[in-house]
Amino acid sequence: MNKAEDFISRHMLGAECVDEDKVLAFFLDEMGKGLAEEGGSSLAMIPTYIAPDADIVADKSVIVMDAGGTNFRTCLVTFDKDRKPVISDFQKVGMPGAKSAVTAAEFFSILADNVERLIDKSDRIGFCFSYATKILENHDGIPMIFSKEIKAEEVIGMPLGENLLAELARRGHDVSKHKVSVVNDTVATLLAAKACYPDNASSYVGFILGTGTNTAYIEKNASIGKIAGDSGRQIINVESGCLRLALGDLDKKFIDSTKDPDSYWFEKKISGAYLGEFSACVLREAVAEGVLSEEFGKRFSQIQPLNTTRMSNYLEMCHNTDYDLVRCVEGSEEDASALYKILKAIIERAGKLTAINLTAAILASGEGMNPREPVVINADGTTFYKTEFLEFYTRLYLDKILEKKHGRYYQMVQIDSSPTLGAAIAGLSI
Repeated sequence: MNKAEDFISRHMLGAECVDEDKVLAFFLDEMGKGLAEEGGSSLAMIPTYIAPDADIVADKSVIVMDAGGTNFRTCLVTFDKDRKPVISDFQKVGMPGAKSAVTAAEFFSILADNVERLIDKSDRIGFCFSYATKILENHDGIPMIFSKEIKAEEVIGMPLGENLLAELARRGHDVSKHKVSVVNDTVATLLAAKACYPDNASSYVGFILGTGTNTAYIEKNASIGKIAGDSGRQIINVESGCLRLALGDLDKKFIDSTKDPDSYWFEKKISGAYLGEFSACVLREAVAEGVLSEEFGKRFSQIQPLNTTRMSNYLEMCHNTDYDLVRCVEGSEEDASALYKILKAIIERAGKLTAINLTAAILASGEGMNPREPVVINADGTTFYKTEFLEFYTRLYLDKILEKKHGRYYQMVQIDSSPTLGAAIAGLSI
């Protein structure tokens, strides 16, 4: 086990290798620079022009589109008199550009194919778009970059709502009165928290940790130097997955192997699209250095490429031979223990980084000082809840860093269909 621990320390894979004070200071500094000027930081800090008091409109339907990391969903949402959403005509297809590259024409055609059946049922569209997008004052959005290995390069720089409505008009639909509000999934998640927890909260944070990761929080307009601010507040899309945080040599080696090695450094340390692949990179190095045996290396090379789910499976049931990683260590307790130690260290580090991310958002909001009026964090994403130990370590380090060290308090909630609910609220607010 000493070999495994030395390996973890040498390559900065463990939580103890993350200096929480330095990383938090770096996070807050990058947030401040991103608010001050366009392009001044690795964090885009995108203004949304959505005030945090956006409310639910009862008995009016809104079309909702949700472009996630894997799937593209469409439905109709209507809130009843008790502010509860009724979701109907739900449909799910694969996200365009996920399996193979698409042109801009193909991209907007696929969007139109899936929303066309709903277009006469409402003149408001809430579009939850889970990628870095510049939001315009008319609430349309212009994609800046695609993460999560989506291949739709021609769409970058094209207003989403404008081009979707143009494609629908080309097909003969009268969309002259239709309006589209584009929101990031974290912004939608924040709006869902505001709607479902309207009382006794000092502020709200939207947080996603699934295929990718991102954060949204509420900022004073006067602090947003890159736009003409006023006395109000608005939701900021941090694009926290883009933080250019450098850690160990294996992090750099892995990042250099990804589709876009200059972007999304933070995301590639904690999110579901990358944790499994990063772990595979680490395990291959562990074999090369003799921390894991040659026999493990031979077996590991013969299984399918490692993903986050199967990495987590080993930590959940490390004796279950239905799992391929368990079969890779059969007959060697040394390999089995070293593998467990390495994978758990990677998850604990991801949990600590996640806690630092959330701490930065809450400190930037200026709220959460009264334990009876906490900041409500609506955390969404399968990776966060399903990856073994990840939620546990996130809460552990939030207690240590946010509450004990900085005296701020939070309540973490999970709201079903948050992106859909928040997108519907955004669509009804324009």
